[in-house]
Amino acid sequence: MLTRLLSCSLLALLLLQPAHATPQEIRPFKVCWSIYAGWMLWGYMAEEGIIDKWAKKYGIEIQVQQVPDYVASIEQYTAGQYDACAMTNMDALTIPAAAGVDSTALIVGDFSAGADGILVRGGSKDLKDLKGKTILLVENSVSHYLLSRALEWAHLQPSDVTIENVSDKDLAQVWRSGKGDAVVTWNPILADLRQDGDSVQVFSSHHVPGEILDLLVINSQTLTQHPELGRALTGAWFEGMRLMGLPNAAGAAARASMARAADTTPEDFDEQLRTIRSFYAPRSAAAFASGEKMPDLMQRVANFADAQQLLGDGPGLQRLGISFSDNRVLGNPAQIMLRFNPAYMQLAADNQL
Repeated sequence: MLTRLLSCSLLALLLLQPAHATPQEIRPFKVCWSIYAGWMLWGYMAEEGIIDKWAKKYGIEIQVQQVPDYVASIEQYTAGQYDACAMTNMDALTIPAAAGVDSTALIVGDFSAGADGILVRGGSKDLKDLKGKTILLVENSVSHYLLSRALEWAHLQPSDVTIENVSDKDLAQVWRSGKGDAVVTWNPILADLRQDGDSVQVFSSHHVPGEILDLLVINSQTLTQHPELGRALTGAWFEGMRLMGLPNAAGAAARASMARAADTTPEDFDEQLRTIRSFYAPRSAAAFASGEKMPDLMQRVANFADAQQLLGDGPGLQRLGISFSDNRVLGNPAQIMLRFNPAYMQLAADNQL
């Protein structure tokens, strides 16, 4: 009897002790990102130790890696090579979700408000002049979505233009070689090409604010099994955002470091930041993510995806669903593949991380 009591007491003491995983037990989580004003913070936080600080707080290891090709980064995430990836709302739907990878929009970092645009050679600013043009872009990306919205504004049909698919890493070189009549792209490529002075911007995401969201998307199963990863990434992000937004020397130094990593000047990087609506405070991010307009926004994106057959044959939302806060669901509630969950951003807002 005494032996049993001692064994129970020992077990109770062990359960009360904080768990400390040995180095062999720690599984490194992997996060990927690509060059874009709204995502440069990931590389900066990795270099400055902010990611490590938050990872150690939760007893985990997080590896943050840059992938040169944006679409390739999402494909690698979809294939399971990364646990989380920086991507837009449309790409989250049309690549991992469409492929059957249940994903969660952990962080809403910003929305594009001029960071994506259409440049046309020559001096015409009339959208109707896009008719008959050959347009360079990353096919089925947010650039393609932006073009579709521009064509709607101009009362043109997709068949009125010819699209030439070019990867984002080759786009500037192909455009400067003289190919194409127009190009659709995002910063920093857009800002770089505008400096050439031989084209005119005729449309941008400024005309459709809130429709192109920049997210950190995480595998939902991984998040469920390892909420500490969601906590660490969210905590690190908003610490970094506060630093980046400081109107003092520390903030300027952080932005200058990101500018160097983006191969541009601090002045140009600050200009790029002005073309996105960043959520520097977690409360603002959580409020936007849980807003009433989110289902309507994603319905518009899904309509474009269906038109391009990016979700398969027929209405894609008959096969998969998108969930939002307050138990709202768009599409098939039995097959949720994309989740807008503001819970971790709300924890940051409430200082609970």
